[in-house]
Amino acid sequence: MKSASQIRQEFLDFFQEKGHTIVSSASLIPHNDPTLIFTNAGMNQFKDVFLGTGTRTYHRAADSQKCIRVSGKHNDLEEVGRDTYHHTFFEMLGNWSFGDYYKKEAIAWAWELLTGRWGLPKDKLYATVYQTDEEAESLWKQVTDILPDHIMRFGEKDNFWEMGDTGPCGPCSEIHIDLGPERCDKGHIPGHVCGVNAGCARYIELWNLVFIQYNRKGDGSLEELPAKHVDTGMGFERIVSVLQGQRSNYDIDLFRRIIQGIEEVTGQSYAKAEHQVAMRVIADHIRALTFAIADGALPSNDGRGYVLRRILRRAARFGRTLGMTEPFLYRVIPHLAEAMGAAYPELLQQQAHCELVNKAEEEGFNRTLDKGIELFESIAARLAAAGETTVAGEDAFKLYDTYGFPLDLTQLMAEERGLTVDLDGFDREMENQRNKARQSGKFTMAEDQTRWETLAEEAHSVFRGYEVLETPARLCLVGEDPDYWQLVFDQTPFYAESGGQVGDTGTIRADGREFAVADTVKLNDRIVHRVRKAGPFPKEAREFQLAVAADRRRATAANHTATHLLQAALRQVLGEHVHQSGSSVAPERLRFDFTHFEKITAEQLAEVESLVNRVIGQGIAVCTEETTHEEALAAGAMALFGEKYGDRVRLVRVPGFSAELCGGTHVANTAQIRWFRIVSESSVATGVRRIEAVTGDEAFRMADAESRTLDELCGLLKTDAGQAVARLQSLLDDLNKYQKELAKSGQDQAAQQVKELFGRIRQAAAGRYLVARVDGLSMELMREAVDKLRDQMGSGVAVLGAVTEGKVSFVVGVTKDLTGTVQAGKIIKAVAAEAGGGGGGRPDLAQAGGKDAAKVDQALAVGETMVKELLG
Repeated sequence: MKSASQIRQEFLDFFQEKGHTIVSSASLIPHNDPTLIFTNAGMNQFKDVFLGTGTRTYHRAADSQKCIRVSGKHNDLEEVGRDTYHHTFFEMLGNWSFGDYYKKEAIAWAWELLTGRWGLPKDKLYATVYQTDEEAESLWKQVTDILPDHIMRFGEKDNFWEMGDTGPCGPCSEIHIDLGPERCDKGHIPGHVCGVNAGCARYIELWNLVFIQYNRKGDGSLEELPAKHVDTGMGFERIVSVLQGQRSNYDIDLFRRIIQGIEEVTGQSYAKAEHQVAMRVIADHIRALTFAIADGALPSNDGRGYVLRRILRRAARFGRTLGMTEPFLYRVIPHLAEAMGAAYPELLQQQAHCELVNKAEEEGFNRTLDKGIELFESIAARLAAAGETTVAGEDAFKLYDTYGFPLDLTQLMAEERGLTVDLDGFDREMENQRNKARQSGKFTMAEDQTRWETLAEEAHSVFRGYEVLETPARLCLVGEDPDYWQLVFDQTPFYAESGGQVGDTGTIRADGREFAVADTVKLNDRIVHRVRKAGPFPKEAREFQLAVAADRRRATAANHTATHLLQAALRQVLGEHVHQSGSSVAPERLRFDFTHFEKITAEQLAEVESLVNRVIGQGIAVCTEETTHEEALAAGAMALFGEKYGDRVRLVRVPGFSAELCGGTHVANTAQIRWFRIVSESSVATGVRRIEAVTGDEAFRMADAESRTLDELCGLLKTDAGQAVARLQSLLDDLNKYQKELAKSGQDQAAQQVKELFGRIRQAAAGRYLVARVDGLSMELMREAVDKLRDQMGSGVAVLGAVTEGKVSFVVGVTKDLTGTVQAGKIIKAVAAEAGGGGGGRPDLAQAGGKDAAKVDQALAVGETMVKELLG
């Protein structure tokens, strides 16, 4: 039986024989494409070609692309793991033609590979075509020996592909396989009939051949494209499952190794039917999580980070059905890396980082789960107080969405309390979220509001800024928006914002006038100079002189080179798990985000700063060279994970210390940086730290400011710089001593008051109670007093009010046995409202403030009346 790795390689080899360039999988994190949360198809990295805004050096390509899909009709997150053939993460095998071959070759080669090389039974294969695509139907009959009645026509829903509401689109032809009637999973549905596109697991789509031949215009009409393209995609896991003769994608060799790892970690067996869904979910989700994190994504509360957090929580809560109450997903990652690391080396390179991120997220989820249980208790208490028995769908969904509670857990806890859950309301909330997810993941094309005028056919935007800061140029394109002229020249020394480095500013001179360039950006691989409008621009001038603001560029270059030195120093001091997660390089300062899981100590920061300054002081020449991506990596160069690099890359080296792939501008010698100072170190996300720093003049200015501040402090402390720390510490020690004495005095006072209150506890039918005014006690001391009173009562209610330094405070405490009938939160609201305030809390403890000190006694009287009524 062929392995999955062999099948992947056979696909690539087949198309290489057909003249295709084999390209690397793009990152799961789409760069410069805000329309996508994750890379979700093989065509994503070629979107610019289809839009006509980019080109490649080749006209045929093939690859195996990493994809994540977490929304859409065939990729609903909640369905993954419950069937045997849908995934959040999957590989897509694809081949492309950019204006080269078309339908005939795409159909013939697909049939040759499936039936000739891989030997799939021809009588089990079906081809679908768009309802009006007679050309494709005819070609299936001409260039293949498929059974004629196995060619079927379908409408737009199944056989017409569109990138967005407008833009490139075209008919597609899908290849399906009949796996036999025993594979149907919808037989229990009345009226179900197995068939192609009928929605059951008997007929599975293997390959989609998209023929991009039209442009969808704004009015909905179609126009023929001058260049026609082919875009195909085949689900790797599905074809491997078919070729290996497995009934489930999860039974192929790639997944078997991961599931074996889950068995080892959990001590449970996949052979048991009750464990299979959970283990499939975990196996699928750990792939999505690990591949995404290895490409630079991190769990968070928004965007793609929120998607990852939901995936992780779903996997973790399925782990609970396997008895896993402690973090365990991170322990499965080594098994994944073993199974797929050969094909995707980033899994091995980033394994330690991925494990740390997963472990930290699981620990956080366990804490969140406890908070969710607390929320459920408050919901149940609120329903009991109101005499209601149904948990609202909105509340159940909040538990699911915010705290990771599966619906069945909410139902179980509700059942234990004699409650039901509004399932229809939950479904409505779930559908609302799905609709939002579909909308946010929709592949749309933004309208460019700039009006462009072409002045020359050739507009290369050749960047000359590595060599010179000033050059003559010819104006090729002029764009205009309400505020700026946007100018494209045949060549320019201006660096366009990219890779974290800000765009250059400077001047453009023409016809005796000078125009200020406010910013430089990239648009469709063109370098665009943005000049704020101040009257007409002399676009008809014969020649333009472009000059970069030299001081600003030099300061930016110093900060960019310092960023490289900083990363190298961090890896020396903290470890090789450190990788760049983001950066910002400006003339004033630099910001560097990197992977690391704990706060960096002052000693470590000092060591990093010292290392960087040592290299600066050595005056090492900075070397730049153009080479191939493979040669650069082989030479030990650092690459930004998830960044897409071309065939030729720019390698920036500080010999003996740092080597990175980088297109930014740099100093010629480290001595030009002059001085490096770290300004701050902080956390920006789970597993990501941030350092901000300055160099050169800004570093000297920072030192001058620190010196002046120290002089002022010494004046206030009446000492010199050498004794300032000791003097300040002495003052702080005295302050701490006085605060402790003051706190002890307050505690002694509170303890005496509580002792006196013990004698005022009253008895009611259902328990004991106390309502009292305790002026002078802080809110903290009042809470401590309530705790002691509840301990003394055993079963009862305490209501305290106080005016302290003009501030009105109330605290209500209820022993646990009474919270079913007496709610601290309900009492506190009524009491505080009487004094013009408000507050809340748990059923057993609540606190509030008030505004009217004159009504404290009146408010306490209201509380006493309520307590008496509730306790009988």
